[in-house]
Amino acid sequence: MPDITINGSDGQFSAYLAIPEGGSGSGVLVIQEIFGVNRDMRDHCNRFAGEGYFALCPDLFWRLEPGVQLTDRSDAEWKRAAELYQALDVDKAVGDLQVSLAHLRNIEGCSGRAGSIGFCLGGLLAYLMAARTDADCNAGYYGVGIESRLDEARNIGKPTILHIAEEDRFVSRDAQQQIRDGLEENANVTIYSYPGMEHAFARHKGTHFDAEAARIANQRTAALFAANL
Repeated sequence: MPDITINGSDGQFSAYLAIPEGGSGSGVLVIQEIFGVNRDMRDHCNRFAGEGYFALCPDLFWRLEPGVQLTDRSDAEWKRAAELYQALDVDKAVGDLQVSLAHLRNIEGCSGRAGSIGFCLGGLLAYLMAARTDADCNAGYYGVGIESRLDEARNIGKPTILHIAEEDRFVSRDAQQQIRDGLEENANVTIYSYPGMEHAFARHKGTHFDAEAARIANQRTAALFAANL
């Protein structure tokens, strides 16, 4: 599967593209964690391609350090990932994702329908995609910082699901409840909680990967995509 180049509003950036074997299908925009477009993100894309979707994962750190591919296996990598996360301009990242969504929809063979899925940092960005763009549906996994942006919840008009890890060290129980309270009146949003699960329970080969919780979450996401894409 190739890395491609996307022309953004203020520069070019790369993205990993996974193409379905049949050469046609809907699109899934895969939104990175703080570790960049690494093996885990590419594996997610390849899985979606295997399910018949065009899957595109853009490099959102390109303004800071293009081509980042970190893991969660060393303190040094965590330190660099945290630095990149803190330096990221979230609004510009959403802009890059909007451009990427348009690019995805215009790929030869794509039906023009496309949704987003994001993990960690990408979980927040998937929520913002739901609030700010015309993505056909959206799924966020253990998004960090959603509780600080609940003023945008009223703008969500397409089916959106959020997967919350109840033991998430980066999203407190109080923050989780704020998210539930802030979104409960929007019928387009469904929230699933995973008791006993830590942050990143769906990260392939990650330190907190849980096969059963990941399976359940991925089945729910698959149903969302099947119904809306």
